[in-house]
Amino acid sequence: MTTTVAPPTQDFLREREAVRIRAARPDLAARHDLTSLDGLVAARSDIAAEGDTGSVVAVVLRTFDLAAWVRDTCVFALGVGPEQAADWRTSFTRTVFLAGNPEQLLERFDFAHVADDGSAAWTAPGPAARTSSLRRLLKLYTAPAGVPARPDVLVQIPRAHRPPERPRARRDLYVATADCTISEALVHVNHVLAEAVLDGLVAPGDHLVVHQVPRLAGLPARLATVRVTTEKHFPGRLKAAAGLTEEAPVA
Repeated sequence: MTTTVAPPTQDFLREREAVRIRAARPDLAARHDLTSLDGLVAARSDIAAEGDTGSVVAVVLRTFDLAAWVRDTCVFALGVGPEQAADWRTSFTRTVFLAGNPEQLLERFDFAHVADDGSAAWTAPGPAARTSSLRRLLKLYTAPAGVPARPDVLVQIPRAHRPPERPRARRDLYVATADCTISEALVHVNHVLAEAVLDGLVAPGDHLVVHQVPRLAGLPARLATVRVTTEKHFPGRLKAAAGLTEEAPVA
């Protein structure tokens, strides 16, 4: 018999977002009361006002398939070096998504990772100026349609460079699709996965099972990390846009 876990409460979501901000930017935690929604909103406003400062990754997308993109996002993040990871984490894993064909850009731009099928390519984290020419050349990737329904799918992260002492783990990745566009889902899932990798929650060889659900309610396991945003039509309320569960062993 499967026991479901109660949906995330407003207190839980405020606490998780406060933990994220404190870990990345202690200076913001010192300026704002992160136990309140007003304090979280003020901290986010400060982050937005910083514009192009800090570290950024640019991703060029030709086509989008959620399962394949989840795999390659993890592969990319696993290849980020410690110093770059620290700077990118301080910038809340800021990522800009651009529409284009990576295979036509390989000779002109330096990419840290390219998907095997050429559908996506990632630049290494770094100052925004490094990707300014790429961002001027291409338009933002806009996909205003809702996230299409898909069955649950198992994504296996390649085993290369796996720590020998760490057993393989399985986690469930939940994506809330109600009132969410493909462009928004890209942002939400990107933050969850990139930060999970940088924080050591996802390692080579792990299994991720991707679930698309209307809302993150009544899940069968507790969330280890969650992407928190505000309700579109209720700005005073937070919601869980995506989340990664606590790990379970892989048989």
